[in-house]
Amino acid sequence: MNNQALKKLIPLLMLIYTIAGFLGFIYEEICVYINDGVLVKRGTTYGPWIPIYGFGCLLIYFLTVRFRKKPWLVFLVSALSCGSLELATGFVLDKFFHIRLWDYSLVILNWGNLNGYICVRSVITWGLFALILMYVILTPVEKLQDKHPKVFNVIAISLFALFILDIILSLTVKKALQA
Repeated sequence: MNNQALKKLIPLLMLIYTIAGFLGFIYEEICVYINDGVLVKRGTTYGPWIPIYGFGCLLIYFLTVRFRKKPWLVFLVSALSCGSLELATGFVLDKFFHIRLWDYSLVILNWGNLNGYICVRSVITWGLFALILMYVILTPVEKLQDKHPKVFNVIAISLFALFILDIILSLTVKKALQA
């Protein structure tokens, strides 16, 4: 990959990460409301975004961008890879850090859940998110980037910086308050 292509790719990935983190937050708010009947601020950050959705969408992008003409393959690869990421993340957080951020055994539509870390619904959701990312979000975002690259870069870098700053503050302030 040449330097020019990399300069275009990095802001695109930053914006994908941020958009996915925000949409993941909205998705979780809706799921908790449906399950519990109340709105509860989800995630570990102060802002309206959840980092694992950003990581999941970056994984989706890198694993499926070459399959864009095959939606069924985008769905399948994404569902399996992100389901694996969610399973591994849930396991590591639970077993090594004693943190349980989600538990699918406690929610509706949890068929096939593995120790609460993943369930069929979550795996299918990742596949559907991949289709939304690759066919609904990515195309207009790439067009915007091509039409207005400087504005795009400012927006992408600014939003990503806010997200990262929020993650850092959330980790440090919450840790300091717990001490």
